[in-house]
Amino acid sequence: MATADAPMIVATPSRPRRRAHAARTVRKTALGALGILGFLATWQIVSVTGVVSARSLPSALDTFAQLGTMVSDLEFWRNVGRTMTAWAIGLALATVLGVVLGGVVGLVPVLRRATHSTVEFLRPIPSVALIPLAILTYGIQMQAALVIIVYASFWQVFVQVLYGVADIDTVARDTARSYGLTRGSRLRNLVLPTALPYLMTGLRLSASVALILAITAEMTIGNPGLGQVIFQAYNIGNMTTVYAIVIVTGVLGVIVNLVFRFIERRSLAWHQSVRGEEVL
Repeated sequence: MATADAPMIVATPSRPRRRAHAARTVRKTALGALGILGFLATWQIVSVTGVVSARSLPSALDTFAQLGTMVSDLEFWRNVGRTMTAWAIGLALATVLGVVLGGVVGLVPVLRRATHSTVEFLRPIPSVALIPLAILTYGIQMQAALVIIVYASFWQVFVQVLYGVADIDTVARDTARSYGLTRGSRLRNLVLPTALPYLMTGLRLSASVALILAITAEMTIGNPGLGQVIFQAYNIGNMTTVYAIVIVTGVLGVIVNLVFRFIERRSLAWHQSVRGEEVL
C-alpha cells in the first residue's frame, strides 16, 4: 500500500545563530538596564549623604520629579521642537554639502591633492570659535546657530565620503572602464557601494555632533530651545532643572544614535560589517 511521504523538517544552521543572537541582545539589554539603575542609585546616595552638596547635585528623585513636571508643560515640548528643528536643518545642510563636495573632490585626484592642506587646516578649528562671527552676521537667530551646526557636522560627512570615494578598488575601476560602462553606471554600481559604508558612518557621527552643537549654540547665542533653558536655569541657581534638561538631551542623543544605527544596518544589510555582526 502506498503511503504519502511525511514532510521532513530540517533545522537550518541559521536558527541556532538567530537564537544565540537574540539571547545576546536580551543579555546586553539587561546589563544596560542594570548599569542605568546602578548609576541612578549611586547618584541618589551621593546626593543624600552629602558627599556632594545638594545645591550642586540635586538627588535623582528630585531631578526626575522635576522632569515629570516639565514634561506636562507645553513649553517644554516647544523647546524640544526648536532644538530638534535646528538639529534637523543643520544636519540636512551639512549632509548635502558633505556628500556633494566630498564626492567631487574624492573623484578628482588633482582636487584631492590640491585641497588636502586646506582641509587639514580648517577641520581642527572648533566650531564654537565661529560664534562671534555668526552673531555679528545673523544676530540672535536660527541662522547663527545653523552656521555652527553645519560647520561642525560638515566635516564628519565630507571626510568620510572623501575617503570612501577614494577607496575604490583599482582593479574594479579598470574592469568597469574596459567593459565600457557609462559614467552613471560606474557611479551607481561601483562608487556608491564603495562609499556608502563611509557615508553612513559619517551620517551617524554628524547626527550626534549636530545635536551637541544645536544645544551649545542655544546656550551661547541665546536662541530658544533646550540649551537656553539650561543656561537660564543655571543663572538662577535652579540646578534641578539643569540636570533634568541634561537628562533630556542625553535621551535625545541616544534616540538619534539608535535611529541612525538602524538606518545604517538596513542600508548596509548586504555589507560584510553588518553581516558579520549578525553572525557573531
